[in-house]
Amino acid sequence: MPIILILLALVVVIGLYVMVTYNGLVALRNKIDNAWAQIDVQLKRRYDLIPNLVETVKGYAAHERETLDAVVKARNLAMAATGPHEQAQAENMISGALKSLFALSEAYPDLKANQSFLNLQEELTGTEGRIAYARQYYNDTVVRFNTRIQSFPANVIASQFKFDEREYFDVDEADRGPVAVDFGRPPAVDLGAGDPPPPPADPPAPPAAT
Repeated sequence: MPIILILLALVVVIGLYVMVTYNGLVALRNKIDNAWAQIDVQLKRRYDLIPNLVETVKGYAAHERETLDAVVKARNLAMAATGPHEQAQAENMISGALKSLFALSEAYPDLKANQSFLNLQEELTGTEGRIAYARQYYNDTVVRFNTRIQSFPANVIASQFKFDEREYFDVDEADRGPVAVDFGRPPAVDLGAGDPPPPPADPPAPPAAT
């Protein structure tokens, strides 16, 4: 009889552990999905701002076709991206294209002073900050989830119930800050590799005839 009670108690303990672990993994998975949804909201906000920015720049620098096309192409690729890893790569392209676009303002004083351009730049900077905050929360939650399903004995339960590792949403180190540009300082201009080399020395005079 005591052996039966011990076995029943053991079954109850194991069952409780499985239930608690399973529910904890479900909660973490739902937090990850919710965190990704928050990122998606901010990304879509940025995608909506970009066409207005491009049109504003066109009014002052329509001939800067290559830079404008790069921004539009990066936006289209980002909108078609699937999954955190692919999305992160696309967002890196957008950040780089936007920085090039903002740098154009230094060559166009009227554009730099345009209120619509300044407002869009400010909105994009704020959106970048919110994306960075949401990305940090998402990645922190993914770390907790992935660590949990890799640890014994939770990994046994995770395997049985098909809990798979989730991808991180990582961006390049250079793109971690908000997209911004210093409107008060002109860009550096590369004038070449430095001062030109000195002219060659005159050839030596021929020896005097003896």
